[in-house]
Amino acid sequence: MTQFLSPAWFDAVATLNEQAGDLNLPPNLANLIINLSITGDADTHLHLSSGKIFKGHHEQATSTINIDDKTLGNIIKGGTETAEIAIEAFMTGKIRIDGDMSQVLNLQTAKPSPEQKALYKAIKDMTEF
Repeated sequence: MTQFLSPAWFDAVATLNEQAGDLNLPPNLANLIINLSITGDADTHLHLSSGKIFKGHHEQATSTINIDDKTLGNIIKGGTETAEIAIEAFMTGKIRIDGDMSQVLNLQTAKPSPEQKALYKAIKDMTEF
């Protein structure tokens, strides 16, 4: 297990990204680039691009999600309740969106491919929250 958002975690995610190869995503996910600014013990930046997680912000992202590390961890661990946890966090101000809100809303209706589901399961399985 690797501590969530640690340098070792980002290294492990990069390896899993490479091993996953093409995720065969639908266009609305394949073309989506969103930055995340995460606050906590150490502020962290990452981005979602082509269905994968990368360290740092991406200069072409049109949206940034601002969230604390505990809330993000709860959303990731949420299983079938992920959407409910995210909506509640947004409504209570624990999530703030800067930029194009429609890009973030695309995440709610996007249908991940089996390859992307497998990648995210592998990331979740090796992560200590």
